[in-house]
Amino acid sequence: MSIISDDNSFKQAQKTETKNPVIKAESFESDKNFENSIRPKSFDTYIGQSALKETLKITIAAAKKRELPLDHLLFYGPPGLGKTTLAGVIAEQMNVPIKITSAPALERPRDIIGILMSLKGGEILFIDEIHRLNKVAEEILYPAMEDFYLDMTTGKSQTVKTLRVPLPKFTLIGATTKAGELSGPLRDRFGIVHRLEFYTDEELAKVITRTAGILDIEITEEGALAIARRSRGTPRIANRLVKRVSDFALVKHDGKITESVANESLDILKIDNYGLDNTDRNLLKLIIEKYNGGPVGIETIAAAIGEDVRTIEDVCEPFLLQAGLIQRTPRGRKVSPACYSHLGYRNIDINEQKSLF
Repeated sequence: MSIISDDNSFKQAQKTETKNPVIKAESFESDKNFENSIRPKSFDTYIGQSALKETLKITIAAAKKRELPLDHLLFYGPPGLGKTTLAGVIAEQMNVPIKITSAPALERPRDIIGILMSLKGGEILFIDEIHRLNKVAEEILYPAMEDFYLDMTTGKSQTVKTLRVPLPKFTLIGATTKAGELSGPLRDRFGIVHRLEFYTDEELAKVITRTAGILDIEITEEGALAIARRSRGTPRIANRLVKRVSDFALVKHDGKITESVANESLDILKIDNYGLDNTDRNLLKLIIEKYNGGPVGIETIAAAIGEDVRTIEDVCEPFLLQAGLIQRTPRGRKVSPACYSHLGYRNIDINEQKSLF
């Protein structure tokens, strides 16, 4: 189980990590420190998702006045939009601890039972990729979320007894990239359900400027906007590109990220004006050149480009759909006229089509 329930366990875990040279590797520590350093701690520093922030501010203020925990919350949307970060902000605003885990880590019933039994009143439990909960763990959550009880059995055969163990009132925050895969009974137990939207270029530019300030990277407004345009509307990608572009600026230039430096470095990284990388372009070109623009099944696409189906559905497709470059049909995926134009094809007549590449 990935949750550390108290300070003593945390100290013991730190000692264990010290003995393990693999876990203690500097690269892992560096990545963790980077993620933690740029995560906002309040709504004032959390950029974007304005409508959701206003709703949460009112909900949190009301919960504090009533001196009750928040309703259970479900956030869904493409990866990298700040669902985990938002859960941390909510915990900070409520001034309560938060325990973070993911659904794949809760394989056995005792995993979820152990976490629920360790919760204290008002505490927040965050479960990432909650759509991947197994059926047993999901059914354990039902009475815990609704009535704050755990239904447990003891004994064997004819001596089996059913017990109802009371739980302190807590808040469950679930995050998922596939809300449609949640069962109806689980989804209905969340008081607040909200989709996180892709960011605008202007919002991403603010995210990039903030991250650059934290990392002591000099950047111009134009440079931040140039990176934002190629960040696929996703803060996680924007933050990653800031580091890559800053490396380029430090080695090839004077360390300052300007618009020309940003564009030059992103061209070298083969990230185009739409934010597409080689994988995205290969996927689109495959549909155009090998399957006459589609429609073609997702399994066929995955096999042809050597990618996992889940990677295509969760990482590539959300933005391609948002950008209008690809379409989902009952018969499979097909590219849009805008895709032909972006990739440099002369027309959308497949029989006469000639690539400019």
